[in-house]
Amino acid sequence: MSEQPPDEDELRRIYAETKTIAVVGASSDPSKPGHEIPRYLKGQGYTIVPVSPKGGELLGERAYTSLGEIDVPVDAVDVFRPPDEAVGIAEGAVKLGAKVLWFQEGTESEEAIRAAQEASLTVVWGRCMGRTHGQLGLGPGPWRGV
Repeated sequence: MSEQPPDEDELRRIYAETKTIAVVGASSDPSKPGHEIPRYLKGQGYTIVPVSPKGGELLGERAYTSLGEIDVPVDAVDVFRPPDEAVGIAEGAVKLGAKVLWFQEGTESEEAIRAAQEASLTVVWGRCMGRTHGQLGLGPGPWRGV
């Protein structure tokens, strides 16, 4: 892969500085991580901006059909889509002005990581944004009572 992913201090900084998270691949299905993780993060005080091709409403928030449709400031983009969509999502995150691009396990591609890093985004991959929040002691974690 490209540069090393952020260490624990950098991850803590990401959580501290992040207020609004766009969730690409947000799901209305409570059994899917694309529902459980944003629900957990919302419960921890983050503003969630769901991105789903269906649009509508998810987790009590307006769901956008694409990153390009979002009309509110976003600090981080959390990805729950297959790796073959990663480059387009990275490009969308750059255009949106996000500071952080977080690929859930198995959603990244080396090309997408490199493109986002070259655009000065902090990129996290191979980790769950919700589980990592709990592992760092910043909250209970998504599967220990939300």
